Amino acid sequence: MCGIVGILGREPVAGQLVDALKRLEYRGYDSAGVATLEAGALTRRRAEGKLRNLELRISREPLSGTIGIGHTRWATHGKPTESNAHPHATDRIAVVHNGIIENFRELRDELEAKGAKFASDTDTEVVAHLVTQGMKEGLKPADAVKAALPRLRGAFALAFLFGGEEDLLIGARKGSPLAIGYGEGEMYLGSDAIALAPFTDTIAYLEDGDWAVLTRNGVQVYDAANRKVERQVQKSNASAFLVGKGNHRHFMAKEIHEQPEVVGHTLAHYLDMAGERVSLPMTLPFDFRSIERVSMSACGTAYYAGLVAKYWFERFARLPVEIDVASEFRYREAPFAPGNLAVFVSQSGETADTLATLRYAREQKQHVLSIVNVPTSTIARESDVIMPTLAGPEIGVASTKAFTCQLAALACLAIAAGRARGVLTAEDERNLVRALIEVPRHISEALRLEPEIEALARDLARCRDVLYLGRGTAYPIALEGALKLKEISYIHAEGYAAGELKHGPIALIDESMPVVIVAPYDKSARREGVFEKTVSNMQEVAARGGRIILITDPKGAQETSLPTHKTLVLPDMATTVTPIVYAIPVQLIAYHTAVNMGTDVDQPRNLAKSVTVE
Repeated sequence: MCGIVGILGREPVAGQLVDALKRLEYRGYDSAGVATLEAGALTRRRAEGKLRNLELRISREPLSGTIGIGHTRWATHGKPTESNAHPHATDRIAVVHNGIIENFRELRDELEAKGAKFASDTDTEVVAHLVTQGMKEGLKPADAVKAALPRLRGAFALAFLFGGEEDLLIGARKGSPLAIGYGEGEMYLGSDAIALAPFTDTIAYLEDGDWAVLTRNGVQVYDAANRKVERQVQKSNASAFLVGKGNHRHFMAKEIHEQPEVVGHTLAHYLDMAGERVSLPMTLPFDFRSIERVSMSACGTAYYAGLVAKYWFERFARLPVEIDVASEFRYREAPFAPGNLAVFVSQSGETADTLATLRYAREQKQHVLSIVNVPTSTIARESDVIMPTLAGPEIGVASTKAFTCQLAALACLAIAAGRARGVLTAEDERNLVRALIEVPRHISEALRLEPEIEALARDLARCRDVLYLGRGTAYPIALEGALKLKEISYIHAEGYAAGELKHGPIALIDESMPVVIVAPYDKSARREGVFEKTVSNMQEVAARGGRIILITDPKGAQETSLPTHKTLVLPDMATTVTPIVYAIPVQLIAYHTAVNMGTDVDQPRNLAKSVTVE
């Protein structure tokens, strides 16, 4: 969620800290700060809002220390004010924190009883005072941290800077990610390798429960039992991921337009295109023929990818699928039969709720397969097998290319399951793979609708509410369209299964209500009549004066006699791949509506890219 950077350098580090934090802006944040040692004394500079405010503060009040920590904060406890911005400090230490300390209230009461004076509303400040209390009782910095960590309940990554200690940083993680960077006479801490890429390509990732003592000569890592351990040092290619916007106004626009390429890369990874068959590059540690049920879990947009995949698995492989948002799945203590498959979907691979559900599934003896965009992430490392999406770094907070790559990977997995279980014939597989191979081209054609969508968005920007409807696999795309519009334009939007219109949402429809209907003409014999039923729903909207925005194909446009406010016609394609391609216009609708409204498209308010708190 938040971004952490620490540098043990040889030159002043304040500017380097800010530059590294800029690479973490994609995570979302509402305040920022740095702390350095100035002649051994802890010195902080903090600011509300964007990093440019912190840069201005540092330019007015420069820092020259060669050791420091920095942070971008997404508020969980306390308003996004300067006093609540990180780093938090006492007279002895400064600390930055990603995560939530769940027992901070009881710790705060205890520490206040011992005389601690708190200056913020955050949960993080208790960590600073807890470690300080240990040092007051005679412990050295590393021992004080070692004593404090077991008392913290929750998920966190921490970095500590100590007054008078010019050659010491300490980092710790439990749940939230933290990486160590190796330099020549310099060492680094960061939330991910992207932050450290300007300084080093030599990285080690701390495992859950680890804490590490860094000096300029190296690092000593300890596990949760305080045993000295070695963690694999690896070369990172994150430096290649420092991306610009190119010719686009926003990262989100660039990422929308990258989808033909990245979806193509993802499909190429999982398909034998010459042989027109699925060819998974990894060995599955289970046999689909022995799987009786698939459990899926994810959050936000990734959850909608799982909803689409439910249709695919049940249709192609005749495998029943249970899917839930991760924040609900584990708390209802769902029963699992041992030996079944649990699938988790996450762009970052660090989503706290999804990770917790993964661990619950593992306790229930499930095979764990995860679809992630970051193969070095915690979810990836804790899975039996992963299917990486090859979307590349997604900087815009609202997911676009990661979503379509997730769908591509899930489609390949569902087809592999159907073939393994004997539900699909070799000819069925060829037909499905042919349809997938055409998807990048269809996405390119869908992007050509952008001028029409840009004009449409000028009308939508004046609306207060928008309804999205769909049936079958178009229903999750309706949900995703509504989510995208909410996320970046702040217009209230809701997605519904079209058949549910009469069961409540129809009461909202009047002349001022745009209704976006996602309705490819369904050519599946088994689902004959789905499009016709959607047309019936359109008639119900039209009878009440609602403004219909129809997203369909040439056959659907031909079969619809109702007048629409706008009809967006996508190319003809196999029904099975429509969710991947129809995601494009709903992304563009949200993007251009937000641009017209002047919102911060890449970093919408209150949102974060990597949600590492529950």
